[in-house]
Order: sequence, then C-alpha cells, then structure tokens
Amino acid sequence: EEEEEEEEEEEEGVRITPQLLKASTGEFALESILLLRLRGRGIAHLGCLGDCANLEWLDLSGNAIAQLGPLASLKSLAVLNLAGNRVASLEPLGSCPNLQSLNVAGNRVRSLRQLRCLTGLRRLESLRLRDPLARLANPLCVTAPAYRAALADMFPGLKAIDGERLSGRGSEFYQLCRDLDSSLGRGGGNNNAGAGPEAPGAAQPWVEAGFWEARPPRRSSIMEEAYKQFGEVVQECRELSRRADDTIAQAERALGSRPDPNSFVF
Repeated sequence: EEEEEEEEEEEEGVRITPQLLKASTGEFALESILLLRLRGRGIAHLGCLGDCANLEWLDLSGNAIAQLGPLASLKSLAVLNLAGNRVASLEPLGSCPNLQSLNVAGNRVRSLRQLRCLTGLRRLESLRLRDPLARLANPLCVTAPAYRAALADMFPGLKAIDGERLSGRGSEFYQLCRDLDSSLGRGGGNNNAGAGPEAPGAAQPWVEAGFWEARPPRRSSIMEEAYKQFGEVVQECRELSRRADDTIAQAERALGSRPDPNSFVF
C-alpha cells in the first residue's frame, strides 16, 4: 500500500526535466551543472537529474521525493540535502563514492538496516537523520533512541551525526595530540636514572614529514557557492544600510522643516 501511495504521489508531483534544470541554473548543458538548489518545488520524480554527471552539490529539501534511482549516476556528488521528503530506501546513494555530507532528516527511514547500503561510502563524514530546529526526524529516531551510537559503529569515518561533532573523530588536532603524547611517553621511558642523555638524533618527530607543508588549494564548487552566498548577504546588508540612512535623512529633513513644533505629522 505504501509503495502504491508513493507511485501516486510521484505521478501528481513535479518531474525534473532538462527545461527545469536549465531554467534554474542558466546552464545550457546538463553536464556543466555543478551546484543545484531545487528546494520546495513540489518535486516528486527526479526525471533526468542523473544526466547531471558532474553535479557536486544538490539541495532537494522540502519536496515529495520517494525514489532516488537517478542519483546513482552522480559519481561526483559530495553534498546532498534530502530533508523533508518521503524517502524510505537509500540504496541508490551507495553508488555515489564521493558523498561526504548527507541530510535525510524528515524522511521515512525506519531501521538501521536501511542505512547499511551506505557503509561502503568511505568519504562520508556527516549524516543527519534528525533536525530539532526544523522539527524533522525519521521513525528510526523514535523507535531506536540509541541510534547515534549504532551509527558511529556502522560508520567509523563519520565526524558528525545530526549536526553534532563526534569527539575525537577525524580531527587532525586530536591526532596531533595523540602523536605528541606518544612521543613524550617514549622520551620519558628512555630517561632512566643514571642514564646519560639521548643522542640528538634519537628523538622521534611528533608528526609525519610534510605535515606542516601547505596543501595546494583545490577548486571546489561548494566553496565557490559559499563565497557567492556570503557576498550576496553582504551586498544585501549594505543596501539595507543605505535605505536606512536615506529614511533617517528624510525624517530629519521633515522634522527640521516643521512650522508647528507641537505637530507630529510628517
């Protein structure tokens, strides 16, 4: 019955077409689309989305999506937001090897078994099943309150679950502290009473060679989008400030030219 309902919902909802994608992005070729935001469009069927072969960042939140089949073709996809949809099966996402961040809060995931298809995603760092601020969750969050601990065991590479960072996981600073403690421990064990100082060459480095060398910058469409959004916010703030200054100036002029000091009509 649930599958029949999902099929009916897909037929009734919006279907992604090349025209919709080109109108939303301004790109003429689907292969050129790197970032795509289709939030709250009433989308129920992903249609030709799988043809966006180079897509890296995708926001489909707030739609009526139940089937994710076309997403299996997106080998470059790194960030995916599916919050607030009707997804129960995440199977197609197991074919997205570069997926790093996945938000499925507010869907129909009922058991940990439905998440096992993602265990092969070695780059997955952030997984969200619940969003308290947006009041979104999955049935699993209610039926298995200890699901976070189970997820941490299932996905040892995760750095964050439900937006909360896992202590000590994946942190370079944490690893550096461990290396430092280990190095100091070796030094203390070798300095026995009566023993002479160690030869200078015997000390072990705290970190591997090249750890402090600057890594070459990588062109990331995700970072470009973040900079773009930040620039838009700054521009909007400047415009609001300019309008406020104009309004204040007009009010001051009106107050200054009032003939009757007891009148409050501008």
